[in-house]
Amino acid sequence: VFQFILSHDCYFTNGTEKVRFVERYIYNREQFVMFDSDLGLHVGFTPYGDMNAKRMNNDPEWMENQRTAVDWYCRNNYEVSRRFITERR
Repeated sequence: VFQFILSHDCYFTNGTEKVRFVERYIYNREQFVMFDSDLGLHVGFTPYGDMNAKRMNNDPEWMENQRTAVDWYCRNNYEVSRRFITERR
C-alpha cells in the first residue's frame, strides 16, 4: 500500500494580521518536502525531497503561486468561515 498526502495548513495569529501557510508533501508517512510562507521556499527532508525542492524553488511561476497562497487560500477561507470559527461559545 502506497500513500501520498498533500497537506495545506493555515496558521492565524490575531485574525488575519499574521498568517502562515504551510504545505507538506508526505509519502508513506514520511514528509519529504515542505513549503513554509515564513521562509518563502521549499525545504527537502530526504534526497528525493531535496531534488523536488530545488526544482520547485527554481520555477518562478510556481513560487509566485506558493508565496501568494497566504492571500488567495488562507485569508480567503478565513473570511468565508470566520462566523463559525470566531463566534463559537
